[in-house]
Amino acid sequence: MKLKKLSDTVGAGFDPCLAENIKIDLESQEEKTVLILLGQGESFEEVEKVVNKYNSEFKAEEELNKAKEYWNKLLNTIQVRTPDKSMDIMLNGWLMYQIISCRFWARTAFYQSGGAYGFRDQLQDVMAVNYVDNSIPREHIIYSASKQYLEGDVQHWWHPVVDSGIRTRFSDDLLWLPYVTTDYIQNTGDYSILDEEAGYLEDEPLKEGEDERYNIAKISHKKGSIYEHCIKAIEKGLNFGPHNIPLMGSGDWNDGMSTVGNKGKGESVWLGWFLYSILDKFIPLCEYKSDFEKVSRYNELKEFIKENLEKNAWDGSWYRRAYFDDGTPLGSIKNDECQIDSLSQSWAVISGAGKESRIKEAMNALEKNLIKEDKGIALLLTPAFDRSSLEPGYIKGYVPGVRENGGQYTHGAIWIILALTKMGYNNKAWKLFNMINPINHSESYLECQTYKVEPYVMTADVYAVDPHVGRGGWSWYTGAAGWMYRAGIEGILGLKFRKGDGFTVEPCIPDEWDNYDIYYNLEECKYSIEVKRGQEKGVWVDENKIDNKIIPFFKDGNHKVRVVI
Repeated sequence: MKLKKLSDTVGAGFDPCLAENIKIDLESQEEKTVLILLGQGESFEEVEKVVNKYNSEFKAEEELNKAKEYWNKLLNTIQVRTPDKSMDIMLNGWLMYQIISCRFWARTAFYQSGGAYGFRDQLQDVMAVNYVDNSIPREHIIYSASKQYLEGDVQHWWHPVVDSGIRTRFSDDLLWLPYVTTDYIQNTGDYSILDEEAGYLEDEPLKEGEDERYNIAKISHKKGSIYEHCIKAIEKGLNFGPHNIPLMGSGDWNDGMSTVGNKGKGESVWLGWFLYSILDKFIPLCEYKSDFEKVSRYNELKEFIKENLEKNAWDGSWYRRAYFDDGTPLGSIKNDECQIDSLSQSWAVISGAGKESRIKEAMNALEKNLIKEDKGIALLLTPAFDRSSLEPGYIKGYVPGVRENGGQYTHGAIWIILALTKMGYNNKAWKLFNMINPINHSESYLECQTYKVEPYVMTADVYAVDPHVGRGGWSWYTGAAGWMYRAGIEGILGLKFRKGDGFTVEPCIPDEWDNYDIYYNLEECKYSIEVKRGQEKGVWVDENKIDNKIIPFFKDGNHKVRVVI
């Protein structure tokens, strides 16, 4: 940019950068407005039309104001005022902006410039968007269902427009469809989504020994309701290995564990907890649809999963992570590497399936081995894969202490927070939320030089290896943003929607807090919610005490809510 004139050179092998330099002459005290317009068009004529439309200062400012108004309205749907400013900063705009602008719309960032939809990725993101606009998750659930093959599995990711995508043996992708659908209905009470129709994809199934295939799948003429799509996903996921634990495939949530079960016998303990949770939440939907055969079968299966996880996944002080194809345990004290993994512990709690005495012991082991308060990080697993005989997959190709291989993988760290809130461990949950909040990694010059990435968005990972301990990894494009929002709003501050009937406020706040406020703007209705500690417990709406603690949705007006805990 120091050149008087840029080279006007583009092409493969050059820096992938769009740059422009323009000479502007300014007289003393003179002001000029510079309009910079970025856009796209199918033809020069279309580009010219767009440029002519916005080439005046008035039109440009008008469009900028429209964008600001959109974001102000959306991000002001829920505002909080707590004793902690760093929490307020993230919950009052930055997290939701990251979720929608980067994860859901752009699907790209500085560290991952793909633009593809990930089946499990954006489905998880829209669960958080439910809080500010429930039309977005509804539309995306239906759209995602159209990326399911007739056999029940789904595209792991795909590029829109050309509709090219990858078919894999990942075991969890397809199951996020019923998980997110149940979450959507729990929040909105909109059972009609179960009857919405979506198409299927057709393609030759993966051959034996074929872990993945990238191509353009044929759109089938067959369609199914969202309920039928969810059932197909669940049925496809009900495959069990030698220990009666769900099969791992070529990876579960942790893509890097790509060779733990790709020969067809390896099992995932985390997937067991996840599948239990799905069956538990989906059974009421089967009852709603009068599908009593599924009600009976899924009740039996969820107990079968629970029984075998307790029987075959307990390692003595925590739950194992998986079993390799040859039966070798992973996430065991017997292993030289990856002796403990956070997911199996946190989801034993989140699923509601773990035995009470064991989940306490498992979470204590997690806290002792994986949470490093002195470094401000929560590890995904430890020790990292390096030189042992274990061959879990491409995760071992990462430097020990980086990303999934023993670093902080923030997505997993947030699940620990949610598990702690479910157990009522208010101080521990808050301490971890506060610890991984990026604002608190950048309060001094030294912290900024350590963290090295933006302090206002979540990072996918944080390094745990010297000399880079505490350095932020991939920023912006991470599913951690959506889960962090939920951990704050739902887990700690306790705002939970109740099937369209209203909402409850069930806090899990630290002992040091005496009060906080939530401002919730629902279309023409505005709620001012005061939560405080006091002698007389209860919930008051417009000075009237309510018995069931469900604060109703009103059509309009300003309403004061007081919650005393």
